[in-house]
Amino acid sequence: MEPYSVEHLAALALTIALIVVLPLLIRRARDVRRVERWLSAVGWALLAVTVLWTAWGMLPHNYDVDESLPFHFSDALRVITAVALIRRSGWAIAVSYFWGLTLNLQSMLTPDLTYAFGVPWLDSAMYWILHITVMVAPVVLVWGLGYRPTWFGYGTAFALAVGWAGLALVANRAIGANYGYLNAAPEGPTLLDVLGPWPIYIAWEAVLVASVWALMTWPWTTRRAIASAPIDDRLGIVRRKPLASDRPRQTVPHHEHDG
Repeated sequence: MEPYSVEHLAALALTIALIVVLPLLIRRARDVRRVERWLSAVGWALLAVTVLWTAWGMLPHNYDVDESLPFHFSDALRVITAVALIRRSGWAIAVSYFWGLTLNLQSMLTPDLTYAFGVPWLDSAMYWILHITVMVAPVVLVWGLGYRPTWFGYGTAFALAVGWAGLALVANRAIGANYGYLNAAPEGPTLLDVLGPWPIYIAWEAVLVASVWALMTWPWTTRRAIASAPIDDRLGIVRRKPLASDRPRQTVPHHEHDG
């Protein structure tokens, strides 16, 4: 795909529109439980599509050792985001927030779409559907439903990122692939190009990720932010700011008057 072609710009415009509109609609919703049921349905749909797309890539006529196995960060992110939408688990929300808004962003700004599975329109559609979903989902959870990452959530997301990178490195060494772009930069132009050659860009990427994620955590961990958002899970990975629709409605008693 040509960077910033009509197709690329249209996908980015759709993403921006969803990011702006959906949190506003959710915050104005009168029934937050209904919103959560809809998000759970989206999570189940994302999980089903992810499984089917992975199975499609594993078919003999589609199999590509560099693309079919689920060792890219985006492969893990889709499953984790589905869990976040279905269960609202603290660790999954934190990972979807940090990974989805940064690691996934590179794939959207500089798409590495190679049409590996032989059906260009399907490859393109699935690429953007999946990447847009995991970009919009954490925005909905954080700015829509009021979930807030903590420093423990920051550490959890970073530790899981390092662990997944280690798994991808082992897989790359075993099969000669380049999942996570940990063995070489993508062929097309990407944000990694400004970080130097391999393996220097991996070290710089780790430093940048740690720094940017810290900046993404700090606004939610000020004294004022903590006071308005109590811990939501047992491990202290996320907080949640109560929404107006969470509060039970007060009913006005009806008085009967004797005539």
